[in-house]
Amino acid sequence: MYLKRLINNVLEEWKVDPYRKPILLRGARQVGKTSAVRELSKSFEDYLEINFEANKEAHTAFEGSLSAAELVEKLINFSDRPIEPGKTLLFFDEIQACPNAIRSLRFFYEDMPELHVIAAGSLLEFALSEIPSYGVGRIRSIFMYPLSFEEFLLALDLGRLLALKNEAVPTAPLHAVFHDKLNELLVKFILLGGMPQVIAIYVQTKDFSRCRAILDDIIISFRDDFAKYKKRVPISRIREVFESVVNQAGGKFIYRKAAINANHDQIKEALDLLTMAGLVIPVTHTSANGFPLGAEVNPKKQKMLLFDTGIFLRILNLDIRDMLFTKEFSIINKGNVAEQYVGLEILKAAPPNRMEYLYYWHREAKSSNAEVDYVIMRENEIVPIEVKAGTKGAMQSMFLFLEEKKRDVGIRVSMENFSEYDRVEVYPLYGVGNIFRDR
Repeated sequence: MYLKRLINNVLEEWKVDPYRKPILLRGARQVGKTSAVRELSKSFEDYLEINFEANKEAHTAFEGSLSAAELVEKLINFSDRPIEPGKTLLFFDEIQACPNAIRSLRFFYEDMPELHVIAAGSLLEFALSEIPSYGVGRIRSIFMYPLSFEEFLLALDLGRLLALKNEAVPTAPLHAVFHDKLNELLVKFILLGGMPQVIAIYVQTKDFSRCRAILDDIIISFRDDFAKYKKRVPISRIREVFESVVNQAGGKFIYRKAAINANHDQIKEALDLLTMAGLVIPVTHTSANGFPLGAEVNPKKQKMLLFDTGIFLRILNLDIRDMLFTKEFSIINKGNVAEQYVGLEILKAAPPNRMEYLYYWHREAKSSNAEVDYVIMRENEIVPIEVKAGTKGAMQSMFLFLEEKKRDVGIRVSMENFSEYDRVEVYPLYGVGNIFRDR
């Protein structure tokens, strides 16, 4: 079962763009990269998919010259399939297994720009880090994540409800009936997470037990992948740091708590590998005094998110069936999962051709500590975001930030309906995407 993704629209636009470049689809394993390309292929006359992990013989075509014309000739002979510019979609899957294939992408742009070429791969970032220049300015990177809440609604064929949500703004909240329905669906989405295989099983069966089994399979496969990350880093250390990210969720990541028999640099190396694999997403402290937010960061102050709430909650070994019918979101908010969900939705709302980073703000003082969960750029304005799991909670940190940084507006994300008061815009947790759409 294929689930429609918002990135399908991006790929369709790329198809007809006369100035297109070869695409490099980047993202963690099993987020739907290959499925999205296969869906796009249905609109082409011909389609050739080469998987460099499954077909080792294909590597020989990329030995020697990387001229696009010569490569196309070799691939035609190798596959016994036509490759015609303008009619064929050429897809290189698991391209990280063949570095020369990565290098060849720039030559397709230079020598045969009319041919549609897409590449994707698991653990692709590791291969890219070892290739000094693989085609800067000649390749377009597209970043994929698990499904967003909006894509979850599309998967459930709730397009009308999604449209109503998208039209809501702080000055025009949703009707209570729709607000309650979306909160109910949000709880299910956070428990399930956004991995396509999990959501597909849920759409077909509505069976959380089957979804839980799929989550277990995915977690095992990710842990098995640790052996591929780097030969000189013990698997046990990567696994230990990975578990620590889950256990330390919601607060500043403390390196000394991450592994027993490893120093700071060794832990950082394992953490960097998990980040490159797309499993861990750092949220870095910024002073937030001006643009860009990344200009004044403190990398020693970071919080770590797991890339999917369903996987996160499953690793915590929580029984999602017990949480389905609760009205108290605080019961579900283990490890500050509401804050994690918001961070992930911010990433998913960003343009897919841009690598997005997450930032937070923290002030330590003897008299008062203050922390804002996220700081974003919206229409060239710095905007603080505070996340509340329920419908109540003070916002001293938010107002302190607004005063200190001389900013006009802050955002509160909670279980409340859309609203506004004082200098605060209120968005429901299910409406994070609206933050970037309303203006």
